[in-house]
Amino acid sequence: MLLKNHPRTIPYHHTTMTYTTMSVIKKRSGLTSSAINSNNLATEANQREKVVAQSSKAIGEITRTHPTVYLIFVSLLLDLLAFTMILPLLPSMLEFYKKNDVGGLYGYLSESIRSFQELVGAPQRFNSVLFGGALGSMYSLLQFIVSPIAGGLSDIYGRKPVMIVCAVGIAASYGLWAYSHNFLLFVLARFVGGVSKGNISICMAVITDVSNHQNRGKAMALVGIAFSLGFIVGPMIGAIFSRFADKTTSHWFWLPAVFAMGLALLDVVFIVTCVKESLPREKRSKKIINTLSHAIDHISIPALFKFSAVQNLSKRDISSLRSLGLVYFVYLFIYSGLEFTVTFLMYHKFNYTSIDQAKMFLTTGVIMALLQGSVVRRLPQRLTQISAVCGLYLIIPAFIVVGIAETSQMLYLGMILFAISTAFVVTCMTTLTSKYGDFHQKGTVLGVFRSLGALARALGPIVASIAFWSIGSRITYIVGGILLLCPTLMMQRLKLS
Repeated sequence: MLLKNHPRTIPYHHTTMTYTTMSVIKKRSGLTSSAINSNNLATEANQREKVVAQSSKAIGEITRTHPTVYLIFVSLLLDLLAFTMILPLLPSMLEFYKKNDVGGLYGYLSESIRSFQELVGAPQRFNSVLFGGALGSMYSLLQFIVSPIAGGLSDIYGRKPVMIVCAVGIAASYGLWAYSHNFLLFVLARFVGGVSKGNISICMAVITDVSNHQNRGKAMALVGIAFSLGFIVGPMIGAIFSRFADKTTSHWFWLPAVFAMGLALLDVVFIVTCVKESLPREKRSKKIINTLSHAIDHISIPALFKFSAVQNLSKRDISSLRSLGLVYFVYLFIYSGLEFTVTFLMYHKFNYTSIDQAKMFLTTGVIMALLQGSVVRRLPQRLTQISAVCGLYLIIPAFIVVGIAETSQMLYLGMILFAISTAFVVTCMTTLTSKYGDFHQKGTVLGVFRSLGALARALGPIVASIAFWSIGSRITYIVGGILLLCPTLMMQRLKLS
C-alpha cells in the first residue's frame, strides 16, 4: 500500500497512456519527427539564404562603382576632347606663326637661337619642334604648380566650386586661342589653360572621396578610358576642321578653337547641373594655413620625392611609396618627351597631314580603350605589379621602332606597341600607389604621385624637343627607348609592402 501510493512511483499503465496520448497528438497535428526535422532544416536553409543574400548585397555595395565616378568620367571626357583637338593642328599652327609672325614673338625667338642653331647644325624647319616643346613644358609646369593648390582649396571650399572655376578658366583659354592671330596671344592662351588645369587633380580627389579600396581600381580604369576616348575622338575632330580649313587665311583655326570653347562651356554647365559635392562641410579642412602648406609640399621637389606630405606611415610603406614615385617620375620624364614629339615626327619626317595624324591617334586610342575597358579594369591586385613591368618592357621596343621607322607600316607597328604599353603602365602604377595610407590619406598620397607625374611632363617635352631639334629624331627615339630600361628594371626589382 505504501509502495503503491509512493509519489515517485508511476504505474506502467499511466506511462503507456502518456506515450499513446503523445503519439495520437503527433498524428493528429501531423508533426512526425521527420516533419519536425524537415521544418527545422527548411528554416535553417532560409536563414542561410538570407545571410548569403545580405552578404552578397553588402559585397556588391562595396565593390560597385559610385555613380559620381561616371559623372566625373563625362566631365573629363568633355575636357579631354577640347584639349586633344589641338594635337594634329599644332605643327601647322606653328608653321603659320613662322610665316606670319616674323616681326613678333616667334621671329624674335628664332633670331635669339640662330647662333646656337648654326653651332649644332639644327635645321630651321625644326624650330617649330623646339617652340612646341617649350609650350608643352610650360603648360605642364603650370599644371604642376596649380594642381596641388587647387586641390588644397577644394579641401577647404569643396570640390565643386573649384572645379567650376577651373572649367571657366579652360573655356577662356580656348576663347583666347580663337583670336590668337600672333604667337604671343597663342602663348598667353596656353598660359591661361595651364593655370586653369587643376581640374584633373580635383576629379581624382572626387573619385577618392567616393571610392574605397575594393572599387578604386575600377574607377581609375574609367579615368584611363576617358583619356583614351579623348585621344581617339579629339584629334579626329581637330583633323576634320583642319582638312576643310582655308590655311591661307589669318584665322583658319578660329572654328576649331570656338568648337573647343563650346565643349569647355558645356563642361561648365554639366558640372553646375549634374555633379554633386563629394566633400561634406563637416569633413572639410578648417585650417587654411595648414592646408596650403601641405599644397606647397606638392610643389617642393625634395618634399615630393620624399612624400613629406604623407604622415604616420610605417617606414616600409614610405620606402615603397618613394620607390614607386621615383620609378613613375623617371618613366614619365622620358615617355612624355617622346610622346609629345611624335606629332612633329609625323609632320616633318612622314609628311602626315592632320587627317593622317588623326588616324594614328584613332588607332592607338582604340587599342588603349579596349584594353583598359576589358583587361586592365579587371586585373586582380596580385597581377598589378607584373602587368606594369610587362608594359614597361614593351615601351622600349615601341620607341626604338618609331625611331628607326622609314615607312608608315613600321611607324604604325611602333605606335601600336606604344598603345598597348600605355594602357597598362600608368593605371597599374596608380592602383599600386592608391593602396597606401589610411582612408583620409589616400588623396594626399595620390596628389603627391600626380605631382611627380606633372613635374616629369613639365621637363620631358622640352628636353626631348631640344634633342629632336639638335640631333634629329632617330637618335632621340633610340636613346630614349634604351633609357626606358632604367625604370623598367627598377620596377621589376621593387618589393612592395
